[in-house]
Order: sequence, then structure tokens, then C-alpha cells
Amino acid sequence: MADAIRVLLVDDHQVVRRGLRTFLEVQDDIEVVGEAADGASGVDRAEELRPDVILMDVKMPGTDGVEALRRLGDLGNPARVLIVTSFTERRTVVPALRAGAAGYVHKDIDPTALAGAIRSVHAGHVLLQSEVADALLAQEGAGENSRAGSLTDREREVLALIARGRSNREIARALVLSEKTVKTHVSNILMKLDLSDRTQAALWAVRHGISD
Repeated sequence: MADAIRVLLVDDHQVVRRGLRTFLEVQDDIEVVGEAADGASGVDRAEELRPDVILMDVKMPGTDGVEALRRLGDLGNPARVLIVTSFTERRTVVPALRAGAAGYVHKDIDPTALAGAIRSVHAGHVLLQSEVADALLAQEGAGENSRAGSLTDREREVLALIARGRSNREIARALVLSEKTVKTHVSNILMKLDLSDRTQAALWAVRHGISD
């Protein structure tokens, strides 16, 4: 288990934590290192245990998942946070993604798919379960669609690779470009989409199906 993905469970329902732990503990490459029942405790445990991935609910008493995400970001905690919740409305999803969540899935996700989601976000990918992405796409405005149309084919290729967690060097190698050219494409993408960083670009790509 030396190379196992170290996971922290943060959910206010003990039965949920127990179910997640029971399933994840049979995975050869995943180790549950701790639990917490609310966001504040989750942040404390994340700082203590330094997990690779945190499975976190959004709606919890006291400090909720979004506030916990913000605190983790302020602390510079490197854990990748996968939201696992019953709430998939845009008004719940968007704040979590903006706060730094690396993925967002519904609690009824197939257990095998959940294990895959953990591996995916750990590898640096941004992941949205299909119904979550559909909920976002259904409410996108014309302005977003207009910005999507402003991207060149090459920029869309670069954006797709950003969404897969690739570095500029890896993108340059994949597309047979110089790193300087890739940096220029990334800058143009952020400017055209009115985004501030690569994480936001990756989330935008997932929401618009550009990461496929």
C-alpha cells in the first residue's frame, strides 16, 4: 500500500462514511486514512493527515463543503477534493467548483465508477459526473456559447489537454509545438474565456464537452 492513494472521508452522515470506507478498503490502490463529520474537522484532518484525495459532501452543519474548500485553498493544502453529494443543482455545483473542487459526483454513483473518479482526480484530471455536467450545460447562457465559438481549433486542442491535467511541456510534446507557443495559446484561451487560471479552464472544458 506504499503507493496507494490516501483518501480522507468528510461527510456528516456516519452511515455514508462507513459505506464509503467499506468499499474503498477493498481497492488495492486506495487507502482510507481518516474521517471527519463536518467541514471544519475535515480541514483539520486534512492538515494533519495530508491525504491525496478528499471525498467531501457539500451540505454539512457548521462549516459546509464550499467553505472547507476555501479554507484548504487558503492553507495551500495540496489534496484534490472530489465532491460526493446528493445536490447537483447549478447553484450548488458552481460555488464548489469555483472554490477549488477537482470533481463533482452524485452519491448514487456506481462504486466502481467512484473508485475510477478518485484515481482520475488524483492523476490531475477534472471530473464531472454526466448528470452534473448536463445540469450545468442546460443553464449556460449565450455569452458562454459565444466565447466557446471564439476559440480556434488549435486552442480547443490545447484546452482539451489542459482538462486532462497535462502540463505545458506535455501539451507541446503531444501537439508537436514549442512550449512558448503553448504558453501563448493558454494565455489566449484564458483571455477569450474570461478565466483566471488553468483550473478554471479545465472546468470550463469539462462543462462544454471539450475534454472528450
